[in-house]
Amino acid sequence: MPRALWKGVLDLGALTCPVSLYSATATSQRISFHTINRATGHRVHRRFVDIDTGEDVDRDAQVKGYEKAAGSYVVLEPEEVAQAVPESDKRLALEAFIPCAEVETVYFDQPYFLAPADSSGEETFVLLREGMRKAKVAALTRAVLFRRVRTLMLRPDGPGFVATTLNFDYEVKSAADAFADVPRTRLKGEMLELAEHIIRTKAGHFDPSAYENAHEAALAELVKAKLAGKAIKPRAAPKSAKVVDLMSALRDSARLAGQGADKPAPGPAAKSSGSGTLKTTTKATTKKTAAKTTKSATPRRKAS
Repeated sequence: MPRALWKGVLDLGALTCPVSLYSATATSQRISFHTINRATGHRVHRRFVDIDTGEDVDRDAQVKGYEKAAGSYVVLEPEEVAQAVPESDKRLALEAFIPCAEVETVYFDQPYFLAPADSSGEETFVLLREGMRKAKVAALTRAVLFRRVRTLMLRPDGPGFVATTLNFDYEVKSAADAFADVPRTRLKGEMLELAEHIIRTKAGHFDPSAYENAHEAALAELVKAKLAGKAIKPRAAPKSAKVVDLMSALRDSARLAGQGADKPAPGPAAKSSGSGTLKTTTKATTKKTAAKTTKSATPRRKAS
């Protein structure tokens, strides 16, 4: 059983049940590195140094400071910060129920799993979960998580909930700024028909296990080669795209898509097939695809 990151109470009026929050993602399978002195091969470490005196500053002497002017700071003591942050009452009070698709994905931050903390509130937990599932709604709530007030969206998922922390409105940038220079182009009907045809021939379903972390896979192969004392093969640089006529490109793409329509689409990235000990691990959802894990030998993927 994984360790709960947070425990509290799910609350809807007179309905309450104890719940536990678990991490839904993991970084432990990623390759991590230490910083090494190239000349000696020894590890190096960071130090906090007073910018004026050059002397080391112990952890106990470090405090938070807000810069009010160049080189001038308002010092915030740890106890002052603790008093200013609202205390957690360990309650997830469901404030509103909304359509699941109503929250734009740009507001999504970090996903967690929410499950009953013990058997005492299982019936209430199941009642809320199935009621929301039948109504096809998500619930909005707030809680103090890890010393921060967070808004969470709860969605039924299998036997539990996925609790996603949401970005605050001021944290999400306006799309208008990013899209300001996108031209307003009127397309010909044939172009749209060809594009729709290509899209239909490439239609599929999302399988997380089919998408490998190419960066991690490349690092794994590099480390394996270095451990084995093998020469490292440089990867070919991607070819630059040529400027072509859009209509001609659409017709060529539609022709090629039609030829391959009856064949299974290849995976998005070639999987590493080496027999070495390092491989990246990808987890699929519990509903559709079982997790495929590969044990790794030296070097261990361990955070520094």
